[in-house]
Amino acid sequence: MRYMQSLNRRLRLIREDRKLSVSDLARLCGVDERRVEAWESGDPRRREYPSVEELMDLCFKTDSSLDELLDLADGQEAGQLELPGLAFSNGNDLAQALTELESLLAKVQPRGDEVELLAAFREASSKTRRMVMRTLGL
Repeated sequence: MRYMQSLNRRLRLIREDRKLSVSDLARLCGVDERRVEAWESGDPRRREYPSVEELMDLCFKTDSSLDELLDLADGQEAGQLELPGLAFSNGNDLAQALTELESLLAKVQPRGDEVELLAAFREASSKTRRMVMRTLGL
């Protein structure tokens, strides 16, 4: 999985750049803190990699592109990216699919202030959540 060799460092930089703690990122992605720590681990023996769904969630929740998380550039061979369930005959297919995916994600990704609002909503009491939902007419 060459395309994920620097995922741990890239994810940590993205998380720190967005001023998120491990706990914050775990809560945003709906995973355990130990899972995020394993993704960011500098020790290859402890390191784990996110599933495709978790990877997409990371992009969505951190407002990041796949390019920022994965080692996709720098002259890699066509077909290097081997995600389960995705098959590409050449590098152009992959580039096109990633472009389309990023376009779709851009339409639904929350902005930074929306991420903060969502985090605050998740931490609120159930009574406060109900009040907010009523106020929004939901």
